[in-house]
Order: sequence, then structure tokens, then C-alpha cells
Amino acid sequence: MAAIWQQVLAVDARYNAYRTPTFPQFRTQYIRRRSQLLRENAKCGFEPGLRRQYLRLRSQLLALRYGPLSEQSSFRASSVRSSRTTLDRMEDFEEDPRAQGARGHRRSVSRGSYQLQAQMNRAVYDERPPGSLVPTSVAEASRAMAGDTTLSENYAFAGMHHIFDQHVDSAVPRLQFANDDKHLLACCSLDGTLSIMTLSPPPPTVKVTLKGHAGPVTDFAWSLSNDIIVSTSKDGTLRIWNTEDGRCIREVADPEGSELLCCTFQPMNNNLTVVGNSKHHLQVVNISTGKKVKGGSSKLTGRVLSLSFDAPGRILWAGDDRGSIFSFLFDMATGKLTKAKRLVVNEGSPISSISARSWISREARDPSLLVNTCVNKLLLYRVVDNEGTLQLKRSFPIQHGSQPLHSIFCPLMSFRQGACVVTGSEDACVYFFDVERNTKAIVNKLQGHSGPVLDVSFNCDESLLASSDATGMVIIWRREQK
Repeated sequence: MAAIWQQVLAVDARYNAYRTPTFPQFRTQYIRRRSQLLRENAKCGFEPGLRRQYLRLRSQLLALRYGPLSEQSSFRASSVRSSRTTLDRMEDFEEDPRAQGARGHRRSVSRGSYQLQAQMNRAVYDERPPGSLVPTSVAEASRAMAGDTTLSENYAFAGMHHIFDQHVDSAVPRLQFANDDKHLLACCSLDGTLSIMTLSPPPPTVKVTLKGHAGPVTDFAWSLSNDIIVSTSKDGTLRIWNTEDGRCIREVADPEGSELLCCTFQPMNNNLTVVGNSKHHLQVVNISTGKKVKGGSSKLTGRVLSLSFDAPGRILWAGDDRGSIFSFLFDMATGKLTKAKRLVVNEGSPISSISARSWISREARDPSLLVNTCVNKLLLYRVVDNEGTLQLKRSFPIQHGSQPLHSIFCPLMSFRQGACVVTGSEDACVYFFDVERNTKAIVNKLQGHSGPVLDVSFNCDESLLASSDATGMVIIWRREQK
């Protein structure tokens, strides 16, 4: 039943631009009220067949009143453009015929099918109307309910809510708000410790310090339930921490004795963590047993610096210090990794950060990848097939020559007019970019750090933004109240 009322709302949203074109506030109020009434009616449990008939009739009446809308999903081969530049060169990992049987499950869809899917995805982008980020009309419902405020108003962060300096004089390379939490934040430091901070009730305080690593902490990740943090260090160990009392639950040493540089949870199975080391190896680890997963390892061309899964956990991207991004297919049943594609972004330029995003998985099915690499640009890629093939969409100028900078997608991006990404920069500033603007893409610029800004993180409702720098300072920014 819920699916039917959402379809009705989507139809209304598609035609909403034709209603009172000179009074956008009325259109916003209308679609919000429609959403409220449809949700209330859905709870009454009407006959599904009757609701489907209503959906058909309403679609027909709206088409008669305003005219039929053209489908954005029509594909024309003539609109498909290919690019063979250095920033968009993908390589297949072909293996000899004897090995094809072992990976036959991966070829259940033929290469031709993957190429067709990539062409269809590109065609959708070429066919989309001006000002539209996503290829699905359903996302207009979210935009309508969010109101007609500008992107600059949505991301008017300026006031400093608090400054943490417990890691002063040692860089804080990573920080992250807990999942679906407004006030719980963690960061790691090159001084060998991690901090869990709470912002409410005031005043903001350091809740617990995680001590145990014998070397700089390079990365960490929250579990989905926020009860566990995993961390990696140059001391060659992966540690699992209890976030409530700061106790180290388990320590897992790297078999090669190499520095561990990055880690991430498997989003659908938090028993599994992927770790990258300085000897070019990627490894899946079962944190419940502390053992490596059989078949869950692979080798890159350089030191593994960054990792990111797609939302379903089926594709993993890994970046190294030689300028390459590799995609891997992840077997959900066994934890095995199968190398799929390689993108050479810029030879010799480290890939310090990768962030994957489906925009908003239910409505805007437009997978994208945000990449920091040492070419003085923030890069935005589209994911064009099921093997993680990347195609450069656009780039944004920042100062990035050597530091391990990170960037993020804004959590509520497709519920706003426009879409925003945020990144640190070596000029000690935090930049907000509108990914839809062709010129003057900077939406906001925050100044207050005294060194390169290494990482940024939003809380779940975008009311607070945290940023960390190379001097050990963590700043919590508060959004201006209009």
C-alpha cells in the first residue's frame, strides 16, 4: 500500500511545476499537504486494486489537464559520448581461459550487457533537463517537500559551535559523526590515540579516549550500531574498541607486519572489515574471530590509502598512492574479492579519499564517486555499470598537492534544490561546492583553521559540520538559523 501512495505523490510532483507557476510557495504547500493526506489514507487499508485504479485515473486526468510529460528514460544512441582521456581510462582484468571457470559467476551478465548498461546510464545524463541532477522524476517529490530555499541558505555554516584541541600538535587525519546521530563524534590522531566526543548535553566534552596503538592512527570506522569502532595504525595492528567504555576488545596484527593505512566496514555485514596496508595489499578480516577471510585479499599497484563500498556492499573501490582506483566485486556469501576494473586518475598522484553515494537510494538512482587526489582538484565520477566502471563527470579546483585530504557528500543532498559536496583543502579552508553549477560552484567557504584541513563530517541532520586539520584542531561549525 505504501508503494502505491508514493507513486501517486511522485505523479503529483512531476506535474507540480505547472500549478500556479508564479506562486512557488503554493506549490510547496500543496505537495506537502498531498503527502500528508496520502500517508493518512494509506493507513486506512483500502483495497490495493482500488488504489491502483485511482493512480491510473489521476495520471490520465493530470495528462489531460497539463499535457503528457516526456519520459526521461528514453535512450538515443546518438546522444552517447565516449571519452578516452587519461582521467577516464578503465582497464579490464582479463585472465587466461583456464581461470574463467573459477570466476564464471561474475560473468552471468555478458560484457556486451555491461557496455549497454553503461551507454544507457550515460544517455540518461545527456537526456536530463537543465537543473536536474538525478535521472528519476520521483526525486522531485523530495525536492518539493524540502521547499524552495537556495543551496546557499541550506549550507550557511559560519558560527563555531566548539573547538577541540586534545590532539594539539599532532595531525587529526580522520573524523566522523556516529551513524544517525546528531551529537556523537570520533576522531583519530597521529599521536596514537582516538577520541570519542559528545556535543550534548552542553558543554561539549571528550567522552572517552581510546589508547593502545603504539604508532600513529591512520583511519577508523563506526559500526552501524555505533557500539564498536575499528581503527588502523602504522604500528601494524587493527584494533576493535568498545565505544562505551573505551576498552580494546581485540587486536589483529597484520601478517606481513606492514603499516595499516585504511579500513572500512562491509555495510551489510559489520562482522567483516576491509583493511589496506603499505605493502599494496587489501584484506577482508572477520573481526569476530580476528582471522583473514579466505579469498578476501588482493594486491594493488601501490600503498592502499582509501576505501569505499557502494550502499548495497557489492562493489568496493580502493585507491593507492600511485594514482589508481581499483573496483572489486564483493561476494556477500563468502567475503571473497574479485578484481574488476582499474582507473588511472593521474599517474603518481595519491588517492587520499573515496566516497561512494547513491544520492538517495530510494529515489535518485545515480551512483557517484567523490575522489580526492593530489592534482589540486576534487573529482566527481559517475558509476556506469555493475563492475564499478567510472566516468569523470566534473572537477572542482582546490589546493591539494601532498596532504591526505578527504571530502564528503552532504547527507540530505537530494532533498534540497541542487546538490552539494564538501572538502578540506591545503589552504586551511573548508569548501562547499554545488555539483550542478557550471560556473562559480563554490557555495560556502569556511575559514578558521591554522593548517591544512584534512577531513570533514556532517551530523545526520546537517545542523553541525566537523572539520579537522594538520595541527590537531577539530572545529564544530553550526549552521546559521534563518
